[in-house]
Amino acid sequence: MDILNIIGELFSDEISIAVTRGDKYVYYRPSKRIDLKIRPGDLVKEGTIAFKAWQSEQKVSEFIDRNVFGVPYHGMAVPFKEKGEIAGCVLAIYPAFTEGKSVITLKSQDGWKPVPFHDVHYIEVKDRKTHVYSSEFAGTHKNTLQEFEYNLPREMFIRCHRSFIVNVHHIKEIFPDTHSTFLLEMINGDTIPVSQSYSSYFRKLLGF
Repeated sequence: MDILNIIGELFSDEISIAVTRGDKYVYYRPSKRIDLKIRPGDLVKEGTIAFKAWQSEQKVSEFIDRNVFGVPYHGMAVPFKEKGEIAGCVLAIYPAFTEGKSVITLKSQDGWKPVPFHDVHYIEVKDRKTHVYSSEFAGTHKNTLQEFEYNLPREMFIRCHRSFIVNVHHIKEIFPDTHSTFLLEMINGDTIPVSQSYSSYFRKLLGF
């Protein structure tokens, strides 16, 4: 699978790669943007693009909702043959982006409050809850950080840590920290860490 690891390096920021043989996954490389938590040896689930491509013996490209793996995704599966028989599939898995929304609706004390994307400073997971901080309001949301990462506009929001997504328009300054990491000073005065695992991805997206 060395060649697959090399291919995975080319797309590691955006696209996950998987390979099935028969009814099992034999290879999986998650990307920074999407991880379906597949492990080699897992059975191919009914309803997935891998299952559909294997059954139909044809390339399948479609949207799969969150009921299958817990997160929505777009993917393409291409079956391959050995000795004239379908042996398995190679998959490319992309994050699904929700279009049309421009607000995050937060739980407030008395109800719910829609907050425009541009007013959101950052999103943090702590104490098993997802907290959203905006210019005038802070509240909780039912989505996980991973779901927000898929659904929020990429030109505005960046995952910088396993516990944080930041709005780049609200970053005041970026400071180097130890071990190739960074600290973000937000315009509201809060400080957000950029972890080592996200630092190169963060630098690439912000161009520095």
